[in-house]
Amino acid sequence: MRVNHVGEVCAQALYQGQALTARNPANRQALERAAAEEQDHLAWSEERIRELGGRLSLLNPLWYAGAFALGAAAGALGDRWNLAFLAETEHQVEEHLSGHLARLAPSDHKTRAIIEAMRADEARHRASAVALGAAQMPQPAQLAMRAMAKLMTTLAYRV
Repeated sequence: MRVNHVGEVCAQALYQGQALTARNPANRQALERAAAEEQDHLAWSEERIRELGGRLSLLNPLWYAGAFALGAAAGALGDRWNLAFLAETEHQVEEHLSGHLARLAPSDHKTRAIIEAMRADEARHRASAVALGAAQMPQPAQLAMRAMAKLMTTLAYRV
């Protein structure tokens, strides 16, 4: 759950950075709405970590700052690419959450319910970005995003 929490810290920062630099008011509103929904995910995952006796990542301030800068940079590329970044991020998060569900003990109904709700919201955010006109993220950018996500999840799991 700590990895999921870090993902939500990053999502908050990404969407806030993206909204800051979005040019189209409708896109800005969609990003702000997504950030608000991610606040719920942040609270759910933090509560579940505490219930399970875990701790939050010590690197959360670093994750937030880096993701905010990345989100602002994505927004500076223009709305189509900003939305492309959102759509690809959500696609990769959906895959991560599906993998977590597959590894999760069937008896852990509470964690499963949280992750399923988060995954449904991420799918809706991705669909919203596509509907608003997201460009198709080039494969090298997708691969770079996957590599960064792998580094983040590995570090978040341990620190």
